[in-house]
Amino acid sequence: MTPRYIIIAIVIFLAVFAGWLYYERYQATQLVEQSATNYNVQAFLKAIRYAEGTDGANGYRTMFTGKLFDSYTDHPRQLNCSGSLCSTAAGAYQFLSATWDDLRLALGLNDFSPANQDKGAIELIRRKNALNDVTEGRFETAIAKVNTVWASLPGAPYGQPTKTMAQLKQVYTGNGGNFA
Repeated sequence: MTPRYIIIAIVIFLAVFAGWLYYERYQATQLVEQSATNYNVQAFLKAIRYAEGTDGANGYRTMFTGKLFDSYTDHPRQLNCSGSLCSTAAGAYQFLSATWDDLRLALGLNDFSPANQDKGAIELIRRKNALNDVTEGRFETAIAKVNTVWASLPGAPYGQPTKTMAQLKQVYTGNGGNFA
């Protein structure tokens, strides 16, 4: 094979790969957008915010340690410490800055607004193959799939305090969620 054909093959490969990436982003964005208004999804998100301690009025502005940030322009990217534990976690779903960067690119999010934080959380749920469980009301199954994303959920493997399944079910049903 001559160098010219190798270059052509590489260009074709890159074009196909770029098209695939665009399609994946489009599919994810569409699914997240469609799911955002589902009552079970909204109730599930509320349960996560409750577990993370961000279900109050300032939840979407809360950083690790309870400090608040002022602008939704972007993830605040501040390292906050409590004792020996330090984290960049911020927002209603306590996104780490690196996680937010990934979600921002994957979904084409342009800021850290509450609506985009919700979309990011839905995408993380989707990536754990739990979105259908959430929309269909399979609450405990969904929690088991996403408890490695949110350390405050029952069964999370991180050794930090978690909420009980009963507490989360109460928040879920209290916010319009239905079980299968």
